[in-house]
Amino acid sequence: MTETLDKPAAASRIRKARPAKSAPDAPSGRVRTPGKAVLIVGGIPRADLLPVEVLVHRRQRATVRRAWLGVVVVAAVVALGVAVSAMDSASSATQLRSAQDEGTALLQQQGQYSEVRKVESRTALAEAAQTVGGAPEIDWSTYLTKAQGSLPEGVSIVGVTVDSASPLESYDQPTTPLQGARVATLTFEADSPTLPSIPDWLDRVRGLPGFVDANANSVTLDSNTGHYTVDMTVHINQQAFDGKYSEKTK
Repeated sequence: MTETLDKPAAASRIRKARPAKSAPDAPSGRVRTPGKAVLIVGGIPRADLLPVEVLVHRRQRATVRRAWLGVVVVAAVVALGVAVSAMDSASSATQLRSAQDEGTALLQQQGQYSEVRKVESRTALAEAAQTVGGAPEIDWSTYLTKAQGSLPEGVSIVGVTVDSASPLESYDQPTTPLQGARVATLTFEADSPTLPSIPDWLDRVRGLPGFVDANANSVTLDSNTGHYTVDMTVHINQQAFDGKYSEKTK
């Protein structure tokens, strides 16, 4: 009785122990379970028996190799930069020497014309001295012609006295108030057949170049000729300078 009951139970256990068939689409040797990772059945067993320290040491060695590679690359770049700088420096030094050689050659060529340069220097000095010396010069011939033209018809200048500035000394300025600055004084004697109108004469000489002021010093009658002699003084400022040497230097 007991044996009859135990056999079916064993058979039932055996049927339950049979493996389930895999899905038709699953590859051979693998069992795919929905929602779970692929389980490899019958693969070659593998095990890593190395200590953890060995793996860490390997990773550290790889890091060190990469660091040394970076150092080598940086050193190569620095060496290349130094080489380029050295080449530029050498090129600049060569150009400098070439420029110095050209400068020396030019100086040697200039030495051949040293006498010409001395003459030019002396000429420039003479022109400068001429300009300074001739700066306060007035063309008195032209000025007296204009002064004669400003007088009434029939009146002639018979005597002239000129006092003007010099390149070495400044002209004495008036101390009387309301008198303008001057650089020269023209005093002339004019012969008039008739009694002169002094205000008219003073108005006429106002048109002279550099006119500052004028005054009639005296009027005398010559009993022998019946003519009048007028002594007149005209003060002149720097606008009367002819400036011919200054124009020449320009």
